[in-house]
Amino acid sequence: MYSGRKFAAFLFDMDGTLINSIASAERVWSDWAHRQGLDVSAFLPTIHGVRAIETITGLALPGVDPAHEADLLLKAEAADLDGILQIAGAAAFLNSLPPERWAIVTSAPRELALLRMQAAGIPVPAVIVAAEDVSRGKPAPDCFRLGAERLGFDARDCLVFEDAPAGITAAEAAGAAVMIINATHKHALQSQHAAIGGYEGIGITLDENGWIALEPQRSAA
Repeated sequence: MYSGRKFAAFLFDMDGTLINSIASAERVWSDWAHRQGLDVSAFLPTIHGVRAIETITGLALPGVDPAHEADLLLKAEAADLDGILQIAGAAAFLNSLPPERWAIVTSAPRELALLRMQAAGIPVPAVIVAAEDVSRGKPAPDCFRLGAERLGFDARDCLVFEDAPAGITAAEAAGAAVMIINATHKHALQSQHAAIGGYEGIGITLDENGWIALEPQRSAA
């Protein structure tokens, strides 16, 4: 678990990493996919960790305007916040971090990200990189590089918390270390990266320069 390694900052994906929004997202996207005549069960696994506009563009559906459809999906997702919960221990873990040393880097639009954070009880960081902040979404590394830059660091000195293959690829391309969150996975991702099921078993220590190390959380006596 990166024992003894120190990081300048932590960069967190949101959906599936800090919050569980799968039920909400899949309700909205299932309705949309059904209207488009798609195989819903085959399509749904492709939506996670990727910006809506890129998901829709990749389908190349005749007569479909990806920007328009992405906007409609945003409105539908913003109206459906039922069942959105934080990943175990996420809020407490975030609150333990120095506020200038972490950011959320999400493929969700900012408006939706803020609504979901509020619904899940997740603290809002000073730095958020959302879908509209980059021209290329995950798996491109741009978002993580931008998140690190806005915190004043290089992505290569950061630890990225991710749950989706597109995000993991983006973090790798940015040169960051990766911690996989398996909380919402039916089957753990097969990866060479460290992985945890939630945040309840980990804590942090800070050195004299504010760099962060992960430590196993000691149980109360």
